[in-house]
Amino acid sequence: MTNSVIQGLPRWTLVVPPLAFVVLLVTWHRHLGAFLLILVCLGLGAAVIAAVHHAEVVAHRVGEPFGTLILALAVTIIEVALIVTLMASGGEKASSLARDTVFAAVMITCNGILGLALVVGSLRHRVQEFRVQASYSALTVMTALVTLSLVLPTFTTSAPGPQFSSAQLAFAGVTSLVLYGVFVFIQTIRHRDYFLPVRSDGNNDVDDEEHHAAAPSTGTALLSLGLLFVCLIAVVGLAKTVSPRLESAVESAGAPVAVVGVVIALLVLLPETVAAVRAALRNRLQTSVNLALGSALASIGLTIPAIAIASIWLSGPLVLGLGGKEMVLFALTVVTAMLTLATGRATLLQGAVHLAVFSAFLFLAVSP
Repeated sequence: MTNSVIQGLPRWTLVVPPLAFVVLLVTWHRHLGAFLLILVCLGLGAAVIAAVHHAEVVAHRVGEPFGTLILALAVTIIEVALIVTLMASGGEKASSLARDTVFAAVMITCNGILGLALVVGSLRHRVQEFRVQASYSALTVMTALVTLSLVLPTFTTSAPGPQFSSAQLAFAGVTSLVLYGVFVFIQTIRHRDYFLPVRSDGNNDVDDEEHHAAAPSTGTALLSLGLLFVCLIAVVGLAKTVSPRLESAVESAGAPVAVVGVVIALLVLLPETVAAVRAALRNRLQTSVNLALGSALASIGLTIPAIAIASIWLSGPLVLGLGGKEMVLFALTVVTAMLTLATGRATLLQGAVHLAVFSAFLFLAVSP
C-alpha cells in the first residue's frame, strides 16, 4: 500500500476496520460474558464511526447523491443477508423477523433519523432548506412499497393469516425491485439535480470547507470503499453476535419478540444515523433527507425481493402483514412526513414531531 493511497486517511480509520473484524471472528457463535459483551459493544461503536468516515471519503470522491446511495445500499445488502441468515436458523419463531425488521427500519429512518437530523440541524442553523422534489419522490415510492409489501398481506385471502401466496410474494418482490430501480435511476441520472444539497443562495451544493477541499484520489476512495464494507460487515455481524443476549433480555423483560427486530434495525442503521446527523450539523439537510428516505427505500426494495427468493428454501410461514397498531403508526408517519416535506424548509418543531412519533413507536413496541 503506497503512501499516496493512504494519504489523507487518519491512521485510526485504517486500524479500526480490521480490528472490528477480528473482534467479530473472536466472538462469533460464542457465549458473551461480561468482558466479551463489552468488547463487542466497543467494536460495534468503533466500526460505526469508521464506517461513517469512509462513507464520507467515498461520497466526497463520487459526489452526491452517489455517496449517500452507496452507504444506504451497502448497509441494506448486508442487513438483508443478516435477516435471511437469522430466518434460516430461527425456524418458525423467526417467521415475522423480516416484517418486524423492515417496518422498524422504516420507522427509524423516517422518524428517528430524520427527526434527529432536523432537531440538531435547526438548533445550530435555525432554519434549513432541502429540495421538495427529491423528498416527495422518495416519500411517494416508500409509501407505495410499504403498502404493497407490508399492508396488503393483512387483507389478502389466498393464504391464511397475514401472508402472501407464492404468486403474490413473487409479484410484490418484482414490483419492489422495479420501483426501487426506477427511483435509483431518477436519483442518479434523470433528475440528479433534485437530490443535491441546497446553498443559501439557491444554487446546487453547499458552500463549505468540505465542498472546496480537494477530492481524494481514486486509490484513496477505493481503499475507503473496501474498508467501508469491512466496517459494515463488522457492524452487522456484531449486531447478530449480540442478538442472543438481546433475545434473552427481551424474554426476561416479558417484551414482545418484535422488539428484537427493532433493536437489530437500530444497531444496523447506526452508520446512517451518525452520517445524517453530521450532515445536518454542516447545514447539508438534503444529504440527511437522502440518507433517511433512501435507507428506508433500500430496506424495503431489496429485502422483499430477497425474501421472495429465499422463501423457495426457507421452511415455515412468512408473516409480512402489519397489525392495526403498526398501520396507524405508518399512516401517521406518512402524513407527518408529507407536512414536513411540503415547504422545503425545516424547523425545530418538525423534528420534535417526528421524534415524538418515533418515541411512540419504541414505547408501543415494548408495551403493545
